[in-house]
Formats: sequence, C-alpha cells, structure tokens
Amino acid sequence: MKEFQDNGQGQLIGVIDASTRTVKFCVFVSQHIKEIAEHAIDLEPITPQEGWSEQDPLKILEAVKRCMQKVISDLGEKRAKNILTIGITNQRETTIVWDKTTGKPLYNAIVWNDIRTDKTVDVVLAKVPENNKNHFKPICGLPVSPYFSAFKLKWLIHYVPAVKKAIKEKKCLFGTVDTWLLWNLTGGPNGGKHMTDVTNASRTFLMNIETLYWDTQLLNTFHIPIDILPDIRSSSEIYGKICDSWPLANVTISGILGNQQSALLGQSCFKEGMAKNTYRSGCFLLYNTGTTRVQSSHGLVTTVAYKFGDSPAIYALEGSVAVAGAAMKWLRDNMGFIKNINEETESLAKEVFSTGDVYFVPAFKGLYAPYWRKDARGIICGLTAFSTKQHIIRAALESVCFQTRDILEAMNKDCGIPLSKLHVDGIMTTNNLLMQLQADITGIPVIRAHSQDITALGVAMAAGSAKGIEVWDIYAEERELVPIDTFLPTSTEDERDARYTKWKMAVQRSLGWVSPKKSAIMTEERYQMLASIPGSLYAILSFGLLLLSTYLEK
Repeated sequence: MKEFQDNGQGQLIGVIDASTRTVKFCVFVSQHIKEIAEHAIDLEPITPQEGWSEQDPLKILEAVKRCMQKVISDLGEKRAKNILTIGITNQRETTIVWDKTTGKPLYNAIVWNDIRTDKTVDVVLAKVPENNKNHFKPICGLPVSPYFSAFKLKWLIHYVPAVKKAIKEKKCLFGTVDTWLLWNLTGGPNGGKHMTDVTNASRTFLMNIETLYWDTQLLNTFHIPIDILPDIRSSSEIYGKICDSWPLANVTISGILGNQQSALLGQSCFKEGMAKNTYRSGCFLLYNTGTTRVQSSHGLVTTVAYKFGDSPAIYALEGSVAVAGAAMKWLRDNMGFIKNINEETESLAKEVFSTGDVYFVPAFKGLYAPYWRKDARGIICGLTAFSTKQHIIRAALESVCFQTRDILEAMNKDCGIPLSKLHVDGIMTTNNLLMQLQADITGIPVIRAHSQDITALGVAMAAGSAKGIEVWDIYAEERELVPIDTFLPTSTEDERDARYTKWKMAVQRSLGWVSPKKSAIMTEERYQMLASIPGSLYAILSFGLLLLSTYLEK
C-alpha cells in the first residue's frame, strides 16, 4: 500500500491515552495508522512510602485538557472540526474514588503497581479454602493479588474516613482511570456518565468473566456496595458526548479499552492464537483465545480482550510482568550505572558478549505471572570479581526476555500450541539488542511494529468502528498495516535452555524474602471489628488484642 498522504479532508478520530507515566492526546485519520498530531505530558508520581504509588486524579484531568488544547491549536480549529469521535485508553487497575456531588477525589489514585494492600490480600486468603490464591479464578479469571482494583478499593474503604463517609451518604463513586475521564468529560456532577468497558472491568476482580456483570459473591467478599460501581459496557459504542466545559464539546466518545487490550487491537491480533507483548515500565503479553475463556492452570489470567457492541466478547490469556523498563530506570536513578536510558542501555550492554553468568531478577514489588509471589524481592546473582556494570545492564535486559519466556511457557501449557511468532511494541522495543535477545531466549521470531507504542491506534479503531460512527472497517482487506521489523533467533536450543534453567534457579532464590507477620490478618480484622465500638470498651479490647498479637509473634 502506498504511503498515506493527509489531504486535510478525512474524518478524524481523537484518542486520550492515559498511561502510567504519561498522558497523551493524539489524532488519526480514519482507516490510517499514523498519528497526524499529538501532544503528551508526563505525570508526576507520588510515593508516600516504600511500595506505595499514587497519582493526583485532578492533574490527570488537567493534563488531558492541556493536551487536547495543544493538539487542536496545532491542527487549527477548521481541521479540528473534522474530529468525529474520540476513544479512551488507559492504565488498568489504577483505582479512583470521588464525591459525585462535588466531583472531587476522596483520595489520590492508587496506581496498579502499588503494593500497600498486602495485608488485605492476607485477609481475603484467610477466608478461602487452603488459602488458595486461585480460588476465585473460575469467577473472575484472576488470582488473589495486590495488583487488582478490588483490593485497592477495599483498602480505601477501610482506611480513608472520607471514603467510608461518602459511601454511607450515597455520594461515593468508584472507577478506573477510563471511568474517571469519561465521567468528567461528559459532565461530571452535572450528568456525567458513570461507565467502564468490559476490558477494564475484567481487571477489577469484581466482574464475572462469563456474564460480564458485577458478581454478587465477589462484592460480598470485599464488602463493596454495587451502587458505587460504574455500568459495564462494550469497548466500542457511543457512551455520551463531551460537555461544554471541555475542548471538542459535543464530540462523541465511542471507544474505551485498557491499554494492553488496545495494543492487541493495534497489532491487528484479531485471530485466535495471535499474541503481542508490550514493553513499557511493565511488560504485558496477551494471547487471543477467541470466544473461548481459557482457564489457566499455569499462572496466567483470563481477561477480556475486547467486545465490539453487541458482538460476543473476545477473550485472552494474559501474563503480566511488574518490572521491565522500570528496571532500567532503577539502574539509572538508584545505581547510577547509566545517565540516559534510551542512549546508553543498548550501547553499554553491547560492550560485553554475555552477562558473564550474572542473572538479575527485578522483583522489586514481588513477581506477577506466572508466579504470583508477593513475597519475592529483587536479586542479582552469579557475580564474580570480573563482573562489571555492563554485565548487570545486559542481565537486566535479559530479565525482561526471561520473564517473557516464563509467560510463553505457561501459555504453551495452557493452550497446547506453541506460539510461532511474537508481535511486540512499546518504548523499549527501540532497543535492537533487547529484541535480538528476546528472539534468542524464546527461540521464535520477534515481529516489531515500527510504531513504538500502538496503544492509541487500537482504541482509535474501536471508536471509529462503533455503531453510529462507522468510519473505520478494522477487518478491511485493504486496510493500512503497521510496518514491521523481524528478529530471528540465532542461538541453539541447547544454549537457550541452559540459560533458561539458570534463570529459573535465580527466580527460586528471589522467593520468600518477605515474611508476613503472624498478626497481619488479625490486625485488619481487628480494625473492621473495632471500628464500630466506642469509648472505653474499644480501648480495653485494643489493649487485649495487642497483648495477644505480641504473644503470638513470640
């Protein structure tokens, strides 16, 4: 297909991309893959204490508005009037609660990789047979983990008085970042639409993966009232119109997708058996399983890939890696090994021909798929007197590849059909060495999209194909495709298996570093029980339980 030339006449689709570190607004011409305008603003992370990660919800809104204004200015008002609709794609699991009468957040957004809910996880596990972290997987597709929104919401309800008060007064609303944006864009306290799509809902731990509705058993488990939850909709339909106080007033909003599902669409992984991996601060591999919900028995999660209008939901198996690009940031900020991640990581790692048998497991906040071990912590092992920072940097790159192979091995066991190629995207894919290492460690071709981050493209396609919009035919044979590069494996099977065996040894050494206190479960249950007990009786019970907890810890 010949290169696209924008003649200024095509229908335009805008996209809000609210990721973990950056908010972006960009514009596509329908049926074409290239952004014609975009503006991005970095979000400032808030870390009140170790392991905690927050964002200011109002600053997310402010950044979205500024990005929209800048893009409209760049396009010119006449051209911007061709923006027919917009889509929203977002960091998933990040949890926001707010007052529906004032529109003000009741607490900062708790980001997906925050691990403050460890004790909440222990409370839930204590109530299920054999403390089985997979007990609820048949219902929601997910293991018990601090990763998912329900645990963050439960923490907010228990520990933030303003949230508890707002729920009692029927003023509290909950949502992931997509819901927060949609509610504000469509009017906020003045008639804002309180909705989410199935992909984001499937990451909360509260949605039934079969019925696609909020599940009563899960709501009761977490003591979450259903009236604070948004309505669950498809990923491609008209949800409402932008209100007058925002740029692009009266433009429809017709697509919502979690960012990893949006990347799956952007990579055109529409067929069962196709998979993509996105390399950002974390790493997320999705494998399309079609209309079949595959229940993983090897540590993966079952999630909704997308749902277009009234069509059946398409499912995926997903493996999530907590630390990928974040490991490079740690090498820069904490260790001082590099100054510029984009410019130095690859060149320094290339100065050595191997890691010198050094292995780096970056389990800074535990391990996600397929281990789901919140007690894991990062380790570097295999060091000798000859090890250098170059060996450690290269080992950090290899850790991303090994974690990806962990997920592929699990997918092979669950689906029975080994993946023949891996589509990749994300900012880290500009690193050619990383891509070659990935091909060598997995033993399959790695297909890199020229567009580093095609998340926005996926939701543009969903928004443009919505009923009532219909300016994007995502299945068209003549559609423009994203250009690619291919990296072929150069290692032998014996070489890659020997290195992978060493990696598994390193992972085993990273486990069990966090020892839970015996009183942890009692602590939270004590909070729930005593919260309603006033005066001197509270003091007596608190002192008695404190003595008992101290005795048990001894």
